[in-house]
Amino acid sequence: MKIHEYQGKEILKKYGVAVPRGIPCFSVDEAVKAAEALGGPVWVVKAQIHAGGRGKGGGVKLARSIDEVRTLSGQILGMQLKTHQTGPEGQKVRRLLIEEGADIRKELYVGMVVDRVTQRVCLMASSEGGMDIEEVAAHTPEKIHKVFVDPVSGLTDAECDDVARKIGVPEASLAQARSVLQGLYRAFWETDASLAEINPLILTGDGKVVALDAKLNFDANALFRHPEIVELRDLDEEDPAEIEASKFDLAYIQLDGNIGCLVNGAGLAMATMDTIKLFGGEPANFLDVGGGATTEKVTEAFKIMLRNPNLKAILVNIFGGIMRCDVIAEGVIAASKAVGLKVPLVVRMKGTNEELGRKMLAESGLPIISADTMAEAAQKVVAAAR
Repeated sequence: MKIHEYQGKEILKKYGVAVPRGIPCFSVDEAVKAAEALGGPVWVVKAQIHAGGRGKGGGVKLARSIDEVRTLSGQILGMQLKTHQTGPEGQKVRRLLIEEGADIRKELYVGMVVDRVTQRVCLMASSEGGMDIEEVAAHTPEKIHKVFVDPVSGLTDAECDDVARKIGVPEASLAQARSVLQGLYRAFWETDASLAEINPLILTGDGKVVALDAKLNFDANALFRHPEIVELRDLDEEDPAEIEASKFDLAYIQLDGNIGCLVNGAGLAMATMDTIKLFGGEPANFLDVGGGATTEKVTEAFKIMLRNPNLKAILVNIFGGIMRCDVIAEGVIAASKAVGLKVPLVVRMKGTNEELGRKMLAESGLPIISADTMAEAAQKVVAAAR
């Protein structure tokens, strides 16, 4: 789950991370009032969407008068902001953050993720913060310094000071940098975040260390522990099909292809999509119905896939370990009848009660194409889609 920059800053502020004063707004009039309330000669008008690269896309502008705040807010609110993370269709801007200007002497980068190899939280920091951090990671990775945090001791003062010096924080500002880094770590740890990023983290002209941006993503599996974070969810920023899928505990992600995939298990779902591509097809979605799929869940999964206007065929690929193949077969038959299925359907099932499941499909009277192996299933669904 993602949240907006201004929401992330509110969380970081609770953990002692210094952030600029700012006010979220939903209209031009609110933006003008916010600028007047903040005071000062310079304001930053920032689009609030769940994507990076807003500055390059024209979603972050500097205003030097109240009239400019009004003009820029009118231009940014409602625009279809396109960045390298939104895709070509862009994302509509429905919220703004009006923020006080900052005296930027140096832009730095700090971020935290879970490192799967060491099974620890990894702090990443660089002296090259700002809009081109992806270029730094790709072309000069030596400029990114990493600390793998011991979960028992946490992020220590010595580790903070060492990495701060490496990214160019002066001695006089080390204590502030330490406070920011340790606050970021505590925020990451205690909110069950999957990503916590400050880009840029700035050094001001008077030596302060301030988070000029905040990006926080959270582990969806831990949200039951954080109802206050769930309240921050902005459904306008999410794909309607993915929102609908989440209501039925389906893991669904829309893709650009034309072959729908209904699979149980994330690993098998990934392998299924790879196999479709291997034989020249393009998957239309990732869809994991999980180990406890019911007829209702399978029916809803079919409905969600069929909303995609590009859909040409569906592949159901089931391994009946925890899930029984006859239950899936019952769900597929019921779903096909309920939605009036008009696209070719290829089904491959292996595991518990697979013979019973196949028999049920064969006797259903539905034009279902059966397959025995993943390769055969992929070849058949690619041919059917064409």
